[in-house]
Amino acid sequence: MTTTDMYRPKGNLKDSKMNHRALQMNRRTMLKASGASLALPWMESFAGAQTKSPPRRFCSIYFPYGVSLPKQGGEYGQWNWFPKGSGKDFTFNKPLKGLEPFRDQVTILGGLSHPKVRRIGGHDSGDTFLTGAELSLATTGLKNSISLDQFMARTHKLGKSTRFTSLVLSSDGGTGMPTRANTLSFSRTGQPIPSFNRPAIVFERLFGLKGDSIEAQRKGLTRTGSHLDLLLDEAKRLHRKLGKVDQGKLDQYLTSVREIEQDVERSAQWLKVPRPKVNAEGLSLDADNETPGKLIHTMLDLIALAFQTDSTRFITYQLASMHGAISIANKFPTLLGFTNNAHGLAHGAGKGKKGAENKGKWDRYQAECLCYLIKRLSEMEEGDGSVLDNTCIFYGSSNSKTHNNTNYPLILAGGKNMGYQHGQYLTFGKNVPLANLFVTMQKSMGVHADTFADSTGELDGLTS
Repeated sequence: MTTTDMYRPKGNLKDSKMNHRALQMNRRTMLKASGASLALPWMESFAGAQTKSPPRRFCSIYFPYGVSLPKQGGEYGQWNWFPKGSGKDFTFNKPLKGLEPFRDQVTILGGLSHPKVRRIGGHDSGDTFLTGAELSLATTGLKNSISLDQFMARTHKLGKSTRFTSLVLSSDGGTGMPTRANTLSFSRTGQPIPSFNRPAIVFERLFGLKGDSIEAQRKGLTRTGSHLDLLLDEAKRLHRKLGKVDQGKLDQYLTSVREIEQDVERSAQWLKVPRPKVNAEGLSLDADNETPGKLIHTMLDLIALAFQTDSTRFITYQLASMHGAISIANKFPTLLGFTNNAHGLAHGAGKGKKGAENKGKWDRYQAECLCYLIKRLSEMEEGDGSVLDNTCIFYGSSNSKTHNNTNYPLILAGGKNMGYQHGQYLTFGKNVPLANLFVTMQKSMGVHADTFADSTGELDGLTS
């Protein structure tokens, strides 16, 4: 008998005379009571009256510098990232060939971009992938806006039902610098949200340390809360002494502090709820920057586990930043046996057959990482389908090729139960902003907001 079978009621749930209050227990409480060694997936029996369906989730994965784009049908056309054909009648070229088994679970999107981002530098666009903001010193002073994941998780409070509002990951870690951010996620005031890049730390955050007592956690939260109280008191006194411009800057900062304060309060409420117990066997938690293959796959494993255990419903993962000179991930291709670093491959993509092929092979490797996550989520049973069916994965880059901020290479995967109609290659004109897709995605998550950034409506052809 499987762990799931242990808690599945006999017969039809609707006809069952079992105590519904017992059935609607928080599944984490059940896990504690059972003493099970593995985290339980979402199960209909444990869903309350308000959550009869599995939760909806969002994950965005980003890669920099665009893709190989030799002329379709030309000598090197097989290494063009975009498929041949259109609609449902299309053929994958070599970079995306690995997606063939998941053809009915993905849609390839061409032609979309952020209109405001077309005017900024080619390597300045990564920060705007999920925001659509015009990040220009001349116009905004490099001020960003809220990212799509945080808009849904925090502004619309879809992240309040889980232990973690969101999970922000990258290969480089931290925040980076303006136009060269090491994160895809930005707060309501446009401040970068630090990312985690060490699997062991991510695992600890999600599932706790062995022997880490509730009392020890409570003391840590108490200390954090005390520090925040002192900070806010001091800020109030300082606010009265500042000019209007500086008061505005301080207010923006305090908004971020208050979000941290809210997270501390939420963490305190979750202390009595046991963290999911998962089997870490097979996870390369010691993977580091010198073993990029293990590192990336372990991070993807952790994303899958975070969703399966309902630890969070919003995750962003930046495979590499645009800061080629100092990016940790810039050397990943070299370490994996490719002919150059990521930045070098991108700049060499237009230099004949070898350039297109070398970049195309790296594009293929990155797409295969996406395939790995799709497969993992598709194998996790949930409700009448899989975790993948209830997860929208948004994968892509903010360049078509290096220094070109139009025609982003984009893939939408999963979300069958969220209304997505896949198995398509859809192309759009330059007047259709990428933010239209963001409106569609947020509605699939249950956010009924008609706009985001510079959107003009929803994106046609994606949902039923």
